Amino acid sequence: MKQLNFLICILAIATTACSASGNGAVNAIEAYIHTLGNRDTALISNFSCANWEKAALVEVDSLTAVETSVKDLSCQQIGQDGDDILVSCTGVIALDYNGEAQEIDLSARTYIARQEGGEWRMCGYR
Repeated sequence: MKQLNFLICILAIATTACSASGNGAVNAIEAYIHTLGNRDTALISNFSCANWEKAALVEVDSLTAVETSVKDLSCQQIGQDGDDILVSCTGVIALDYNGEAQEIDLSARTYIARQEGGEWRMCGYR
């Protein structure tokens, strides 16, 4: 009986730990998307992996000529690939260029989050 209780405790701890890492990864992706929507070149690097930093800056630069807003953002962990947490989001980045409205559908990508430097960061997408 003690072994069964011990096993249940270990499983509960493991489930909580996985959930916490997923939440950190999801929060990092959401922060990246909000920062992208705010076109904040100074802050976007804080939410990006080192190898994604240039791409993040290019993404922000591509939005500088338009008004942007993030709408109905909701993200969740959908899997794991080694050290990477895979995150799926719904919602859009709404764009307005001189009255011409367009949207970037956030569900079209699977975002990759990874711990780097002790923090969860956005490291690309598929």
